[in-house]
Amino acid sequence: MQLFYNIDLNESTESFSFDKEESRHIIKVLRKKDGDILHVTNGLGLLFETKINLASDNKCTVDILSFTKKEPSKYHLHLAVAPTKMNDRFEWFLEKATEIGIHEITPIICDRSERKVINQDRYEKIILSALKQANELYLPKLNPAISFKDFVGQTEKKGLQLIAHCEETDKKTLKSILKPNEDVTMLIGPEGDFSDKEIQLALENNFQAVSLGNTRLRTETAAMVACHSIAFFNEN
Repeated sequence: MQLFYNIDLNESTESFSFDKEESRHIIKVLRKKDGDILHVTNGLGLLFETKINLASDNKCTVDILSFTKKEPSKYHLHLAVAPTKMNDRFEWFLEKATEIGIHEITPIICDRSERKVINQDRYEKIILSALKQANELYLPKLNPAISFKDFVGQTEKKGLQLIAHCEETDKKTLKSILKPNEDVTMLIGPEGDFSDKEIQLALENNFQAVSLGNTRLRTETAAMVACHSIAFFNEN
């Protein structure tokens, strides 16, 4: 199944038109024509079966034939990850985490961060592309970049609050602390790891220190290990 995306769709929508860029891709690249079936999601769990009624490369219009709804996950996985110095590594993480089934991502700026500015629009496009490639129906939420201090100090917290770091301190393994269908927020630090001050601040704000294994992982690798481990643990 080839999946398309339109955030404005809901249960009462009867027809809609793709924008010019998507219309050109559908008609000129994919060579779709009147009467062809397209599958579209709104990124909120709905999958629509549609039929082209106007195969225009400027404004491809479809009628909605039916829709189904995928139930959301019973848990919520939120990774707060420091953007990597090499931007392509962070973009790789965004793509793969979306394919695996992450729910929310926040770039955090830390004491040792070498990248402190992100391209929000580009990151959102990468996530959307990965959603369509994976035939996933829930679009992960990408939050604006925020300082580490502001993130850990947020008062609205639920579920497990975890920080993965490399310091030789008392840490539990991730697998020993997880519980089925429990929300998880995890902090993943930059190259060079979190500073001692940041680790202490996280602990003071009720984050628990965890280990992701016996080897020292790159930022994007650590984020992927955490993402896959938690998703795998919660598989039905």
